[in-house]
Order: sequence, then structure tokens, then C-alpha cells
Amino acid sequence: MTQEEFTKLFDLYFADVRKYIFYRSGDEDIATDIAQDAFMRIWEKQMTIDGKTAKSLLIKIARDLYINRYHKEKKAFNFFESYQINEEGLTPEDQLNFDDLKMAYEKALKTMPEKQREVFLMSRIDELKYKEIADQLGLSVKAIEKRMSLALDHLKTHLKDKVTHIVLWFSKLFFCMIITRKSELR
Repeated sequence: MTQEEFTKLFDLYFADVRKYIFYRSGDEDIATDIAQDAFMRIWEKQMTIDGKTAKSLLIKIARDLYINRYHKEKKAFNFFESYQINEEGLTPEDQLNFDDLKMAYEKALKTMPEKQREVFLMSRIDELKYKEIADQLGLSVKAIEKRMSLALDHLKTHLKDKVTHIVLWFSKLFFCMIITRKSELR
């Protein structure tokens, strides 16, 4: 493999490999280190890589490195530290409800089994189709569907009380808006 081919491969896939490991580890520094290690392994072994399978191979190498290096260390994934919403314009009650939901969501993600969390985040954050996830992970589409189903069940179970509370809060807000609208029309 020439330096030019390696550079092209790195430019094409480094961000994806890094993001994949970030979803598994929840730590940007670890993700960067492991992604770099995966590319170094290819460079050092002077591997010949088919363009069609390059991304899958890199992700497999990175996954193996992560498992070998950090299997005993279970890092909690903290979704909201990396992905923030615009909190401007929220009332204090809205902010409390949001913070409560955010904490429940983080806890649900932390307690979700790693394989389910991995598929869930690849689907919801990267917006990958099940087929694309299956190709990257070297699994069948049925296996991805099963993991996603289990991930959604996990979230449903852990967020049930919070979601019910928020739905009731929105219903109350909607009801107040209708009453206000009716009184304005009189």
C-alpha cells in the first residue's frame, strides 16, 4: 500500500471508524486513539484492501482493538454531552422536565447492553439503514432488527414514566391553549 493510497483510505474512513468506537465507548479520546490504531495496523502490515470492504474491515479491526483494550472498562455513554439541543426559550418548568428526561435517557443508554446501544445509535444518530449497519458490523439484517427491537424495548421500559409525564404535560399545555383560544373568540 502506497502512502497516497493510505492517505486516501484515512481521509475517507477515519471519521466513520472514530464515530463507531465513540458510540461503543462514550469517550472521544478513546475513540480517536483506537481509530488511529486501526489505521496504523493496516499501515504496519501493509495490507491490501478492497475498496468495497475497506470500511467494514476498518470497523472490525477497530472493534477488536476496543474489545481487547477496554473490555474490562465499561465506559458509560453520555449522549447529551456530545449532542446538545438549543435550550433557549424554555420556561423553568420546561427546563426541569427536559433535565429530568435527559437524566433518564442517559441512564437508559448507560444500562442498555452495548450491542443494542451500538445499533440504536448507528440508526438514530448516523441515520443508517439496517442493511448498512448489518454490512458494517458483519451481521444479518435480521440480527440488526432484533437488536434494534431490544434497544427500543429497553428505552420504552426505562423511559415509560418520564414519557407519560411529558405527554400529560403537553396535553395540559394544549388544553390551556384551546381554552385561551375559545375565550379570545368570544
